[in-house]
Amino acid sequence: MSESEAKLVCRDVWKVFGDGAAQFLRSHAGKATHDALVEAGLVGAVRAANMEVRTGEIFVIMGLSGSGKSTLVRCLSRLIEPTAGEILFKGENLLAASDKRMIEIRRHQMGMVFQHFALLPHLDVLHNVAFPLDVQGVARDKREARARQMIELVGLAGKEGFFPRELSGGQQQRVGIARSLAVEPELWFLDEPFSALDPLIRREMQDEFSRLQSVLKKTIVFITHDFDEAIRLADRIAIMKDGEIVQVGKPEEIVLAPATDYVAEFTRNVPKAKVVRVRSVMKPATGRMPRDSVSPLATIADAAPLFTGRVTRLKVVDDSGRELGVLERADVVDVMMRG
Repeated sequence: MSESEAKLVCRDVWKVFGDGAAQFLRSHAGKATHDALVEAGLVGAVRAANMEVRTGEIFVIMGLSGSGKSTLVRCLSRLIEPTAGEILFKGENLLAASDKRMIEIRRHQMGMVFQHFALLPHLDVLHNVAFPLDVQGVARDKREARARQMIELVGLAGKEGFFPRELSGGQQQRVGIARSLAVEPELWFLDEPFSALDPLIRREMQDEFSRLQSVLKKTIVFITHDFDEAIRLADRIAIMKDGEIVQVGKPEEIVLAPATDYVAEFTRNVPKAKVVRVRSVMKPATGRMPRDSVSPLATIADAAPLFTGRVTRLKVVDDSGRELGVLERADVVDVMMRG
């Protein structure tokens, strides 16, 4: 992928905590090992991170607690200052940007949603959502009109006058999402936005998030420790361990071709049918095409229930109605039997 196709490029980014961290990295030519950091009394929260986030994709960063994923996303927006490296946003090196320039970028081009909703308790839904536009100095009529659009988009029309304490956890998170969207961000950071919700509401929010993305086509960096959530949402996944990115790839690649023993163990219990997509196992169309169809982006688990009665083949059709191939029952069974 060329850099022109990437919205965000992260090159050899380090975040090391401790006295003399920058000098230590320079003395090791930016190649300090984990053991060397420990010996020097330093903590390598992010180590030599490299990744590229494509325009319009959901890029999920995941790992266990303490793997460095939240620290990395804060480095990407310079909420935390990286110790070394380069971060390019639309070709601009953020590490060379002034504090004033970074405030401008965050206010106008970046949206952020975190695990804790951080809604303002004394403001109702309308004014919580409009708040970042108020900070920008947008006229009241314009910012409230924009806020109402976002409130409707996230399914909270009619709740404009409610206060946060009057909303459920899922509704509060929708307000947080609407607020971050109000500034029309080009790059959207979401750090475990649904992890504080109970399982049923969490699933609903994931579905809502997928719906929003199908409409908005945002460039998204999404942090999670939940692999089920990652494979439901991600176009590509980066897996972190001890501050390092150990593998980047599509969910299918991560599960079917793990790059390290750690990734293999991390994904060992993931059912293959929930990850493998129809496009990976479909065959070229031959002969008479079946009547029933399925999307190439559907997972095998989603496609399996369509093989009812005498249905043994499904036509694979994209959003434009173009016929791409055929999915056969035997291939679905094979994937499901393998895991």
